[in-house]
Amino acid sequence: MASSGPFPDGFAGQNPLTLLTLDELRQRTSVKWRMHPPDVLPLWVAELDVPLAPPVADALRRAIDIGDTGYGHGTAYAEALGDFAARRWGWHDFRVDHTTVVPDVMMGIVEILRLVTDPGDAVVVNSPVYPPFYAFAGHAGRQVIEAPLGPDLRIDRAALDDAFHRARACGRRPAFLLCNPHNPTGVVHRRDELEAVAELAGRHGLRVISDEIHAPLVLPGAHFTPYLTVAGAENAFALTSASKAWNLAGLKAALAVAGPQAVADLDRMPEEVGHGPSHLGVIAHTAAFRAGGQWLDLLLDGLDANRTLLETLLAKQLPSVTYHRPEGTYLAWLDCTALGIATGQPAGGPGVASDIAGPARMFLDRARVALSSGHVFGTGGAGFVRLNFGTSPAILTEAVTRMGQAVEEAHHPAAG
Repeated sequence: MASSGPFPDGFAGQNPLTLLTLDELRQRTSVKWRMHPPDVLPLWVAELDVPLAPPVADALRRAIDIGDTGYGHGTAYAEALGDFAARRWGWHDFRVDHTTVVPDVMMGIVEILRLVTDPGDAVVVNSPVYPPFYAFAGHAGRQVIEAPLGPDLRIDRAALDDAFHRARACGRRPAFLLCNPHNPTGVVHRRDELEAVAELAGRHGLRVISDEIHAPLVLPGAHFTPYLTVAGAENAFALTSASKAWNLAGLKAALAVAGPQAVADLDRMPEEVGHGPSHLGVIAHTAAFRAGGQWLDLLLDGLDANRTLLETLLAKQLPSVTYHRPEGTYLAWLDCTALGIATGQPAGGPGVASDIAGPARMFLDRARVALSSGHVFGTGGAGFVRLNFGTSPAILTEAVTRMGQAVEEAHHPAAG
């Protein structure tokens, strides 16, 4: 059960996902709420429908009240993450001096790729995977090689071995972008799976960069393992922030963490990268890791209830849609191939997140529900949609009900 605490403004013991109405959410100006017309229920981009956690809001208010809006300084962010990692994940040898602040996780990934790979080198990803892995690697002049997930949506060791072999053959300094936990599937990689990754990376000579932005969002029944705690990961990197768990994407700040054999590489990070994070962002993320644990527990309880609710709703409204119950994140990967909807893909392909095709296009047009189109997640994504269940039970219920009605109407159109 979630722990309660002395939250102001009536937050104590309440599910953060139930505290905002649809009308209140529609006042927001972020991409989730302004990309589509107001009749659309947006369950696509990874933004949470929650108020700010009180400790975060308090820290920001204090900074504004005293005019603390200058240049950032110090290691408070890394110290807060280290304490959080020790409490939540048992990562007791976290080293503050092995970290640096970067603007956000994806910009940190790109900067590390520039440090440890060369233009034209290969970057391996486990498809289907977060679309910016394709886009950002391509923009940096690297080529992407896919190692598709297995039928169980977990890392396929044989496919990874083959991809690592191909990556090594076509570039001097290849890398592997690990998504831990995995987006869009919600899989939380086990320690033995990560050990296999480290063994293969060591054998083939690939550097591993682990995106751990969803690490605080591991749901009951699973346990998060930081990649840098695995034997063989000493020359790897991890990147994380509080942005997904505490809904802080608009407050830019993330941390890059180096394994002990990668510190010298991290030290070569250009100085100007450290000027990108927002000072208010650092304050917010620090407060989240330092004092946002009780609020996070309430959120995780709400997300756990929502993933069960989603399972129930799909069984009733969309029984032909396969739901792979996520172990972490607030993202559900829905197999809609049995609906028989054409999966023709617009130009752009993997990584072009603005493209909508197949089931996502049908649900947007007919149900007025916005979902992420599966094809942009790479091989294995066509015919799928990603649904963000980090919203209120009422909105989730309305959205899936609309989706079910749209499919029913498509299959049994009214006689005219």
